[in-house]
Amino acid sequence: MKNKYIDLIDQTFYFPQEEFELKNNWLQFHGIDLKQLVADYGSPLKFTYLPKISQNIKAAQGWFQDAIKAHDYKGEYHYCYCTKSSHFKHVLDEALKNNIHIETSSAFDLDIVQQLKKSGKIKPDTYIVSNGFKRDQYIDNIAQLVNQGHDNSISVIDNYEELGLLRGAINRPFNVGIRIASEEEPKFEFYTSRLGIGYKDIVPFYKKQIQNDEKVSLKMLHFFINTGIRDTAYYWNELNKCLNVYVQLKKICPELDSLNIGGGFPIKNSLAFEYDYAYMIHEIVGQIKQYCVQAGVDEPNIFTEFGSYTVGESGGAIFQVLYQKQQNDREKWNMINSSFITTLPDTWAINKRFIMLPLNGWNNEYERVLLGGLTCDSDDYYNSEQHMNAIYLPKYNKDRPLFLGFFNTGAYQETIGGFGGLQHCLIPQPKHILIDRDEEGNLITSLFSEQQKSEQLLSLLGYSESPLTVTSEEDVELPETINYSI
Repeated sequence: MKNKYIDLIDQTFYFPQEEFELKNNWLQFHGIDLKQLVADYGSPLKFTYLPKISQNIKAAQGWFQDAIKAHDYKGEYHYCYCTKSSHFKHVLDEALKNNIHIETSSAFDLDIVQQLKKSGKIKPDTYIVSNGFKRDQYIDNIAQLVNQGHDNSISVIDNYEELGLLRGAINRPFNVGIRIASEEEPKFEFYTSRLGIGYKDIVPFYKKQIQNDEKVSLKMLHFFINTGIRDTAYYWNELNKCLNVYVQLKKICPELDSLNIGGGFPIKNSLAFEYDYAYMIHEIVGQIKQYCVQAGVDEPNIFTEFGSYTVGESGGAIFQVLYQKQQNDREKWNMINSSFITTLPDTWAINKRFIMLPLNGWNNEYERVLLGGLTCDSDDYYNSEQHMNAIYLPKYNKDRPLFLGFFNTGAYQETIGGFGGLQHCLIPQPKHILIDRDEEGNLITSLFSEQQKSEQLLSLLGYSESPLTVTSEEDVELPETINYSI
């Protein structure tokens, strides 16, 4: 009888997979010895595997170049990373190794841009695409960047007043884009995005506000929908509506040369995940080419803004099952040594699901369980996986610690959870480990941040006379770097 956890996985999925395999009955992730990681750093912990960021960027760049060649496409492709997915320095440093550009969402984003310019990570030819609703400080920071001479700065107009605010703050010619207020799917809670300007209003806005202004050049039309880039009738219909506006504008605005199709590439959230990235890119490039040729206008440069796709699959979290509670004849609760609300807030806030696998116990019998966090909040739980409305794990044995991994968690969790701040029920944030490879391919691990301490939380709450700063890469005493071959 096949009743072991490994049997369940083999019967349900193709396994091993590109990033997952077993070695000595312990799970490995991209060749990372997770058993050793737990032995070195304990749990709970979070980690970032930096090479995965570059791997995903290079893959997308390659798919776009293949599609451009296949369609004899005349425009260029530019990969932007939208920093809101993860603002951490180690993420930006890794991403910027790959000849990419930056999309910003707020005033403080541009402070990060200025730091990266000073360090030489952002070059004069790096595009800075500034999106979002712009308040005074955001306008001032955009103006500072442009007035310093960063010509590849494009401020994407979100509403009718922003252009006047930018004119007043910038003292030299500057480039803008216009964001389309796309129509949402019929099942959505509202009809039109709150961001951008409506389809029918864009051309009149250009004629009235930009066409005869020698100081302002319209360089980009920006298109984004909440459901992301998916092979659905809705997506293709919205893309065609966007292309119709682009063609209308291009015929009266020669300097318009770029189409930003936003982001929304999905990331792997289940071992059953399937998505043909190359096919979607091929179809998008082909449709843009065909539409422009039929209209008699030049194909635009294509920009994308990939956030979760860039950084999401680099992250993971590891917990230990502390205890099992049998609450009735059907429900078993495996209590983890952290909180979902604290550590993976997307699971609580929007019911997001990640790949969840045990690190050990694969040769044990399996059982159906629920996962509970440490807080006293009834919403602090995880009760299903992406591919099924249930969770199965190796049977709990109090004498044999069971460790769980949540994978592809690298986007948004720290910013939503408020890294370094107060956490629900004062459950501390776990330590965070950075994992890289040297030139020989050996893994290198280092401690980015320690687990939060009581003194830090008490300081935030006003109980300490001297403010304490969050332990970071700069002010924590790091252990010796650990190197081990795989």
